[in-house]
Amino acid sequence: MRFENRVAVVTGGGSGIGRATSIFLAEEGAAVAVADLDSTRASQVAEEISSAGGKAIGVTCDVTSTSDVRSMVKKVMDTYGQIDILVSNAGWDKVMPFVDTNEEFWDKVIGVNYRGHLACVHAVLPHMIEREYGRIVLVASDAGRVGSSGETVYSGAKGATIAFSKAIAREVARYSINVNCVAPGLTDTAMLAAVREGNERLMDAITRSIPLRRVGKPEEVAKAICFMASPDADYITGQTLSVNGGLTMS
Repeated sequence: MRFENRVAVVTGGGSGIGRATSIFLAEEGAAVAVADLDSTRASQVAEEISSAGGKAIGVTCDVTSTSDVRSMVKKVMDTYGQIDILVSNAGWDKVMPFVDTNEEFWDKVIGVNYRGHLACVHAVLPHMIEREYGRIVLVASDAGRVGSSGETVYSGAKGATIAFSKAIAREVARYSINVNCVAPGLTDTAMLAAVREGNERLMDAITRSIPLRRVGKPEEVAKAICFMASPDADYITGQTLSVNGGLTMS
């Protein structure tokens, strides 16, 4: 099993891509801390993993709060004694023209989709550096690579996440810590369902433009995340892998 004796933290782990990632990591031997703003969802996923014979705990965490993130990391350390893998996945967005946004909206989008990554990485890095091992996967978005109409602030935050991952990858490579991004395209999650409301025609048009002619499944993104966190990717760092059915190609 690829993650035997490893401990993983997955933010936004209570649903969608985070839930699928937590389950896959546990199936391959990791002890998983399922961190989510919704404590009920976090606990449900942890119980699902435990019922299947895996190891998991649910942890309530608001990634926009540095103190919350540090408390979450402390709980994981107190429970398992180590953190080997961070999957920083929590995200949020609402589609609207940029001219209709305001500073409160900017702060929320940037807080969840960029500062959240900063807080999580900052909290786990000292431990990873001390142990000279770590795998960090930041979940970005293809919106951060090519832009997305109606998602201007989100695109900017995800673009910042991609750039941040490259800089951190350079800084910590000497400690055998790999940092990569996975950039999903349209994926069948609760966030996409919320975005689709009122934008059905736009979403349908985008789906038709995907070469594989469908949106992705959370499990398909989760498999890419697990690859980046696994020994199979030991010689990969500072990279961004799009999982988008061919909507963008590079």
